[in-house]
Amino acid sequence: MADGQRPDPDALLRAAVQEGRGRLKIFLGAAPGVGKTYEMLAEGAARRRDGVDVVVGVVETHGRAETEALVRGHEIIARRAVRYEGRTLHEMDLDAVLARAPRLVLVDELAHTNAPGSRHPKRFQDVEELLAAGIDVYSTVNIQHVESLNDVVASFTRIRVRETVPDAVLEAAEIEVVDIPPDELIERLKAGKVYLPDEATRALGHFFSRSNLSALRELALRRAAQAVDARMLEDVRALGLGGTWAGGDRIVVAINELPGADILVRAAKRVADGLRGPWTALFIETPRAAHFTDEQHARVAATMTLATQLGAAVATVPAPTVVEGIQSFLADARATQLVLGKSRRSRWFELRHGSIVDRLVRDTPDVTVHVLPVPAVKAPRGQAPRRPARWGSPAGYGVTTLLVAAVTAIASALFHILDLGNVALLYLLPVMVAASLFGLRTGLFAGLASSLVYNFFFLPPVGTLSVSNPENVVSIFVLLGVAIATSQLTARVRAQADLAAASARTNATLAGFLRQIAGVNDADAAARMICDDVRRLLGVQVVLLGAGEGGVMRTLAASDPAYRLDTMDHAAAGWAFDTGSAAGKGSGTLTASEWLFQPLRAGDRVLAVLGVASEAAGQPVRADQLPLLSSLVDQAALVLERLRLQAEMRDLDAVRMRDRLRAALLSSVSHDLRTPLTAVIAAAAQLRHGATPALIGTIESEAARLNRFVSNLLDMARVEAGALRLRTEAIDLSDAVTGAAHDARRALEGHDVRLDVPPDLPLVRADPQLLHHCLLNLLDNAGLYGEPGSEIVIEGGHRYGELRLAVLDRGSGLPPGREAEVFETFRRLQGSDRAVGGTGLGLAIVKAFAEAMGLSVEAANRAGGGGAAFTLVFPPALIVRDLPAEGLS
Repeated sequence: MADGQRPDPDALLRAAVQEGRGRLKIFLGAAPGVGKTYEMLAEGAARRRDGVDVVVGVVETHGRAETEALVRGHEIIARRAVRYEGRTLHEMDLDAVLARAPRLVLVDELAHTNAPGSRHPKRFQDVEELLAAGIDVYSTVNIQHVESLNDVVASFTRIRVRETVPDAVLEAAEIEVVDIPPDELIERLKAGKVYLPDEATRALGHFFSRSNLSALRELALRRAAQAVDARMLEDVRALGLGGTWAGGDRIVVAINELPGADILVRAAKRVADGLRGPWTALFIETPRAAHFTDEQHARVAATMTLATQLGAAVATVPAPTVVEGIQSFLADARATQLVLGKSRRSRWFELRHGSIVDRLVRDTPDVTVHVLPVPAVKAPRGQAPRRPARWGSPAGYGVTTLLVAAVTAIASALFHILDLGNVALLYLLPVMVAASLFGLRTGLFAGLASSLVYNFFFLPPVGTLSVSNPENVVSIFVLLGVAIATSQLTARVRAQADLAAASARTNATLAGFLRQIAGVNDADAAARMICDDVRRLLGVQVVLLGAGEGGVMRTLAASDPAYRLDTMDHAAAGWAFDTGSAAGKGSGTLTASEWLFQPLRAGDRVLAVLGVASEAAGQPVRADQLPLLSSLVDQAALVLERLRLQAEMRDLDAVRMRDRLRAALLSSVSHDLRTPLTAVIAAAAQLRHGATPALIGTIESEAARLNRFVSNLLDMARVEAGALRLRTEAIDLSDAVTGAAHDARRALEGHDVRLDVPPDLPLVRADPQLLHHCLLNLLDNAGLYGEPGSEIVIEGGHRYGELRLAVLDRGSGLPPGREAEVFETFRRLQGSDRAVGGTGLGLAIVKAFAEAMGLSVEAANRAGGGGAAFTLVFPPALIVRDLPAEGLS
């Protein structure tokens, strides 16, 4: 693009994600009674008059007449009644709203907590599902319900609200502030337009004081301004527009490893407070950072920790130079204020290296630069500051000398076929190699050495450093200049390659860490893997702690089981878990602990605490490792949150299964139990007039039917509890089929039954009682769904080494493509007459019993249609002797 700007890919991706989703607009107020719900309803009415399909999902009028008058004009989705502890609660019917699918839905009180048993615990989660369905939502919230401001509000109102909304919800929404002056709100309260008189009197003495309302109003306006600024920056990045867009001030403080960086951080905090703007502490990681001493790493870490405690965001940016890194970050963050430190340097130092402050002031005209003096760096007496590898390593100079000698030998061998210009070009090779492998100064040494050797061995007079031809003097200086330029360019490329390699290693480390733990489905295994991987990647001791009984932290996993935490360590871990902030050594809180504890957060919940400690004395992690540790903590929190949600889903599935079982029992009691009981009672009443074989037969058959039904319920309970006990023995299938057909004769009444089981079939190993239950349920199913008077066939045979026993009926069959669903618990397929009667337990029991015995069961429609076929398959391992030759027809 002409101005060097281009759309931010991340911003474009975030915009693409929003396509197809609904839009959320939040009416934000400083306190109850400012008119949020009224304004939402009024704007909803205006949208309805414009032809937009608008409905009310839930609105709390609190008895206010003017609010109720606005509600009357809207279509209202009836609320869902929920029974809880003997009371009936009414919640928004999310499913009804989704089924109605309006263009816009009005949902009051976004921070509301739903009644137990609802699909989502919080109303903002209901709203998220509506947005995902493409439905626009208008909602309301007070500033004290914003998660990040909850403790701030509690500090001056002395009231901590329990219902909060994550900041991410507000950041993704359009915000409209509904505001009235504190005096006007107090007058509304006194007039009874907010609370009832008794409640209003108490509120005026506590929450609704003029000072509280003024502070809440300022918080609401400031939070809305931050949201507007964030949305503006997102749009600017998506469009690739240049400039700072200084609608609001954004402050950046550049820190380094020198003493006095903490002074810059505190000064930046004062600037940010004065300008009411967000601020970021920035550290530029140049190649020089690889040579920091432990003390310098610790100083950077302490400065970044201080900035975090003072409320700043922190960022570490790799860059070839400090100036390039700061300029790049300022442009990306659209910063308007920069805080820098300037230490006292000699004139000679500034002539050689230049001034970072002067370059930034000159080259960043759109940013206000605050320059603060910082103390000069003084090394302790008798100790010079360490500058590792500043002038190159002896090995590098040695290798460079050998390279120059090798090129000289090659040039001497080829001198008779090369002219002097080509010989000079050969000496660029050691310059490039030295600069690439060992740095700029070694490259410069290679250039100087190459010029001297070229002069001594190849320029006349040969064997001296003098030059007889003036043109050769120019050649020497050209060679030296080209060598210097080449070494500088090569060294710069090498530095950029080192930064890219470091970034790639970090990304690969994070990807490998996430790949290893992403597939783990066991919380204990995930905890052990997190500890082992963090220790391997950072070289530190690691422990993962979670909440235990009595508020005492318990160890979930540790990289070394021998680690023992003392009382101070447990106190720091507990503080990190309770507050969601870092604690321990290097954090500024409970620093007497040798461990640094980082909370693993997911939304507004702390899942666990990760503790790290140095293998030796010193800081737990170096400053350059802090961004990697932070990323590892975030990834580990995501994995633990996924496992927590999976566990909750399993519990929810169990609850749903119990609900289905309860519903099935109620249905069975009203039908499957009542019908045979009615027949038994009627037959028993007739016995007063004398017993007949018919009456006795009715009592026996209906009692058997009851017994079979109760047995099914008990058997399914055994299956769910895993309480099946197998007693396998060799069974003759002919006898088993004959016995089952005899016991199921009542269910098969009115059908022709044909047994086609060859007597020479081999014996099979199975539990006779479980197999009998399987056959009874299959025959009962065939009698229930087969056409009246039709034939039911039981046939046996073998195919492909397996022994197969099939029950075939002549009914409507199974819906194509859904044959396997008949084995699901309580499943009765719709769309056919297979939905007549029953609880849906019989075939589920067949599948469970068959799998317990090592069999498999199949469901299919009969060849040519006109019925269903259910087949028990005995694998070769359960067949007692060799199979006969004939196959299954």
